[in-house]
Amino acid sequence: MPEVEATPYWLDGNFAPVQEEITAFTLPVEGAVPAELSGLYARNGANPRDGHSGHWFLGDGMIHGVALRGGRAEWYRNRWVRTPRFEGRASGNPLDLRGSVANTSVVAHAGRVFALVENALPMTIGPELETLGYEDFGGRLTTPFTAHPKICPETGELHFFGYSPMPPYLTYHVADRAGALVRSVALPLPAPVMMHDFALTRGHVVFMDLPVVFDLGLAMRGTMPFTWSDTHAPRLGVLPRGAGAEALRWVSVEPGYVFHVGNAYEEADGTLVLDVAWYPELWRGGPSASRFESARLRRWRIAPGADRAQETDLDDRAIEFPRIDEQRTGLAHGVLYAVQTGAGPDRDAPGDGALVRYDLARGRNTLHVFAGGIPSEFAHVPGGSGEGWLMGFVYDRIRGASDLVILAASDVEAAPVARVHLPRRVLQGFHGTWIPDA
Repeated sequence: MPEVEATPYWLDGNFAPVQEEITAFTLPVEGAVPAELSGLYARNGANPRDGHSGHWFLGDGMIHGVALRGGRAEWYRNRWVRTPRFEGRASGNPLDLRGSVANTSVVAHAGRVFALVENALPMTIGPELETLGYEDFGGRLTTPFTAHPKICPETGELHFFGYSPMPPYLTYHVADRAGALVRSVALPLPAPVMMHDFALTRGHVVFMDLPVVFDLGLAMRGTMPFTWSDTHAPRLGVLPRGAGAEALRWVSVEPGYVFHVGNAYEEADGTLVLDVAWYPELWRGGPSASRFESARLRRWRIAPGADRAQETDLDDRAIEFPRIDEQRTGLAHGVLYAVQTGAGPDRDAPGDGALVRYDLARGRNTLHVFAGGIPSEFAHVPGGSGEGWLMGFVYDRIRGASDLVILAASDVEAAPVARVHLPRRVLQGFHGTWIPDA
């Protein structure tokens, strides 16, 4: 008998795609939505239109959104991001900056909201999740746009980068507070690598040249075109803000991979501190259809003039999606939040999911356990009398649908402030954000 191929994890359980766009109004709420919350929570993720994809990261983008106003949950919507690829108008050129799936994150800056993926231009979306079109900054942006830009809370600038399998492999960009692209700097790399995120501090940007490298053979097979390399030297590139490529210096780190930087900042003596979700290894032989490696919270410290970072694990549990209060981006954060993943990011496996609050200043970690639930990433929302709130989607196995769960950020162990019951399942996805009303 021929061997039956198992369904890959990204098409199974609560990773499985949903096929209908729906709208629901006046959503039922357990607890009370804080009256101060007036805006939209929007989260992006991969949802292949035809029900199939070569990897979790390759499905068509779908944004799920919940509008909160006046203590009410006004509506829920889910909408595909209508890229040219989604509509069957893509060129077929893998380097086409308008040929993407726009499936990874949602970011708001200078009055615009972007749906992002790291191999294409930003796609703008409207207040009801409608697709408005690509943004190329008046024709000035000619590289991809990362899914993890950073907004400096002090200058209002948007810092981002683009990486490519073709030279230049890495370009760093800055848009000003008003959203105009004002700076682009090509930076040298020896080979094309997967660079999902980077770090911003008050005085520097830090890029991660890590040993997950482009592989043409994997690209031809239709999966993520990257694989682990034992010969690619892992290092961090430190660039002073405002400097040219000639000021870039490299710092060695242990072999490993990082998708997500929680935050970075500078100490009084100039030491750079980065808190990251660190994988000892990723995708040896290419991405697997049956597993996802586990990350743990690691701290990199780069002393002034050092050629190697000091590395310390801050916890041994498996976590992903580290987030902070983004008003502290580039500044000392003190507190960091992450999803406890167990066997892999949000795996639909027996057991209860959890959110971890790391009080790094006091060395104390606390958990919120979602009984019978599987959490996605939680975003921080400032406001109220304490640390603000944490907000994210949780799949309720018992109800067979999902909730938007709101927690008090300073007391994650407590019962949710509110659970907004959604009319359907929200599959496991990637990154979301709170977009307050203007």
